[in-house]
Amino acid sequence: MSFVPLVPRVRRSRVTAVVLVTIAAFTDLVAYSIAVPVLPDLSRRLGASPTTIGLLFASFGLTLLLASVPMGAVSDRIGRKGPLVGGLVALAGSTVLFAFAGQLSWLFAARLVQGAADAVTWVVGFALIADLYEPEERGRVMGFVMSGTSFGLMIGPSLGGWLYEWAGPRVPFLMVAALAAVTAVAFVWLRLPPTHAKAEVVPVRVLVRVPAVASCVGAVIVASGTLAMLEPVVSLWLGAEIGLNPARIGIVFGVGAIVATGLHPVYGRFADRWGGRELTMIGLAGVALMTPILSRAWSYESAIALYAVQAAVVALVVTPSLAYMAEATSQAGVSSFGVAYGLYNVAWGIGLLGGPAIGGFMYEQIGFQRLALAWAPLVILITLVLARTSSPLRVRRSDA
Repeated sequence: MSFVPLVPRVRRSRVTAVVLVTIAAFTDLVAYSIAVPVLPDLSRRLGASPTTIGLLFASFGLTLLLASVPMGAVSDRIGRKGPLVGGLVALAGSTVLFAFAGQLSWLFAARLVQGAADAVTWVVGFALIADLYEPEERGRVMGFVMSGTSFGLMIGPSLGGWLYEWAGPRVPFLMVAALAAVTAVAFVWLRLPPTHAKAEVVPVRVLVRVPAVASCVGAVIVASGTLAMLEPVVSLWLGAEIGLNPARIGIVFGVGAIVATGLHPVYGRFADRWGGRELTMIGLAGVALMTPILSRAWSYESAIALYAVQAAVVALVVTPSLAYMAEATSQAGVSSFGVAYGLYNVAWGIGLLGGPAIGGFMYEQIGFQRLALAWAPLVILITLVLARTSSPLRVRRSDA
């Protein structure tokens, strides 16, 4: 039996495209998270102060925010394949630069390029999925992608630390660079199958006036801000109040990541059946209710159980909100998914920047339990406002 006729079909398959998007996003998150245990030590060797190291980590978010919407618009105009290949090449180049950095300016340059590459991968990758799949299928497919990428976030820090200790500072980065390069070549080989709608470019100012799109953006800011607030604050609280060592704190977060990884595909199917908007709002309400309960953990075992539930309700926002953004955009009569997911990425970045700053300040002033009690009603209030948003309005072509 010859497998030659099978190759063209695989090359043009939607499934192949989704697998490559998943690998690209997985690689991106491994590159991001692998830096957590490696970059601080590498930076100190080059004479960086703690403040400088903090700025180095923050520089990633700067280019992510600046590049997300423009790269989405570019992909709407010229197609998805070229930007995805370019983003992966940029990711490979930035990680090689990390490996051979001889001074701090090189590290900053590499981190800035890495942030821009992240924007391309996530924005254009999810726009491609929205192009290829009908609304009743998108949640399932996006849940599959999120499950794969969550695995990258889980293994990145431990893999990076282990390789750094075992083989030296260059090996973790070179491994990621090789994976990014191979994935870029695979995208060059891929022939994108026909899409269900022709991409178009709609200005951001027009798209954000669609009520459902604005509602989705608000939900993502709240969800990412809460998640980003919890990560440092819960870690500090578990150590100071419950007395857990770093290894046990890592297990608490690791169990939460495993739970989220398993639930992303499930929530994706739920979004296809009941709608991304509805599940996003339910997830936000669940996040608000669980945060004060999490703050009442009294032991190592209870912290694991409660944080696992917290991770489950956060995942109930993340995957459905990806489907919700596509729903809101297409129901408004627009197929400019690149710009839409650029907005999504910007919203996520705003939450990641604001959540830790606000949460850290409040934790220092009033502690985690009071912080949680103050945070929850705010999330509920915002959720009620977002849930009352009217149905999507169709964009008038004269506006665009």
